[in-house]
Amino acid sequence: MIVATTENVSGYRTVETLGQVFGVVVRSRGLTGNIAAGLRSIFGGEIKEYSALVEDTRRHAIDRLVGNAAAMGANAVVMMRFDSGEIGQTMSEVVAYGTAVRIEPA
Repeated sequence: MIVATTENVSGYRTVETLGQVFGVVVRSRGLTGNIAAGLRSIFGGEIKEYSALVEDTRRHAIDRLVGNAAAMGANAVVMMRFDSGEIGQTMSEVVAYGTAVRIEPA
């Protein structure tokens, strides 16, 4: 499955647009991770516990996006984007979304 942030995939042409597709993930750090992150924030710099959480969550959202696109019969997703937010103060939501399409070599 090709996932692109562009409208077109170089060397391919879109033969069918199947519609919007997305993958949603909501995650929370455990108590230990929150304590470690809180201590790190006192001294400044990167908070690795939260960076890892966001990176893993984005990868998981893309995996769900790809699964949903495949279920629609797509072999690519174009115009893929991320959106994120917080639910309460302890949970992070990440949505990967785009347009499911069928492409073929040009």
